[in-house]
Amino acid sequence: MTTNHATQPSPESILQMGTGFWASKVLLAAVEFDLFTLLAERSPLTAGQLKQKLNLHCSDRNMYDFLDALAGFGFLSRQGILETATYANTTDTDLFLDLKKPTYVGGMLKMLNDRLYGFWGTLEEGLRTGKPQNEARHGGNLFDNIYQSPEQLENFVNAMSSIQVGAFMAFAEKFDFSKYKTLTDAGGCSGLLSILVARHQPHMSCVNMDLPGVTAIAEKTILKAGLSDRVKAVSGDFFNDAFPAADMVVMGNILHDWDEEQKIGLMRSAYAALPEGGVFVAIENVIDEDRKANVFGLLMSLNMLIETGTGFDYTMADFDRWARQVGFGSTSLLHLVGPTSAAIAMK
Repeated sequence: MTTNHATQPSPESILQMGTGFWASKVLLAAVEFDLFTLLAERSPLTAGQLKQKLNLHCSDRNMYDFLDALAGFGFLSRQGILETATYANTTDTDLFLDLKKPTYVGGMLKMLNDRLYGFWGTLEEGLRTGKPQNEARHGGNLFDNIYQSPEQLENFVNAMSSIQVGAFMAFAEKFDFSKYKTLTDAGGCSGLLSILVARHQPHMSCVNMDLPGVTAIAEKTILKAGLSDRVKAVSGDFFNDAFPAADMVVMGNILHDWDEEQKIGLMRSAYAALPEGGVFVAIENVIDEDRKANVFGLLMSLNMLIETGTGFDYTMADFDRWARQVGFGSTSLLHLVGPTSAAIAMK
């Protein structure tokens, strides 16, 4: 008699998920140490060389375990073993985790390590109370607290840019811009989306709208990109100020910060800024209708509980309902990359 092991119950996936924070912390620690930036400059390096250059005082065995775990996850390539091993970046970590490259996404990972790793530790409290678990836990809101510190604000802006760069690049390349000439990015943070659209679509002119402290950061980013002739940064509060008029209004990871009433209010402001035939685009981790395929979208929605208390991510059916309530005529969904899509509403 043979046993079908494939159908036998196993705790493997349960334990793998339960210890998932071990793996996450290994990667986050490596990013915090700027390990991948060091290896982009000089590699391959031995464990001893890396330990010295990163000023780490653990045992050699601890260092081997740390680096070999990163290699096992596919974040480092390794030649040799233990004392004879040398380590180098993989193609992905060299491109996306070298601080000196424009494709760097470590800003988000550093924010995960510095802020969200601890805040997610009280997810149970968030679910019990429905209240945010971040800096706003004892009053105010996420943005009020972050904007009080210029350093914290810049770190937050860098994090938002790094998590969105792939989706924004895909949007700049995949969306059909042929009918449009002007774009307003409301809540545009560093100006990254406007910069990428202007770079890939030479006929487009863009306006990046955000609060004054963020506008100063965006102006530097736009200047560095050499696109000041077609990308402008303007200050404004999107809850209290009219959006700059444009053929397109885009919001990247903005709607999910807010409750349903506020979401609809922002969509009304976008509608008012558009001409007939204009388009509103929300770039987010749109959840699938069956609520089981885009698990990252569900996790991001829980992250909105941690960060805002009342914000949430949504399905395309939700977006369509809100858009028609505002007055938009038709909607569509454009998949961008990974869990991220563009929810589109036509005026």
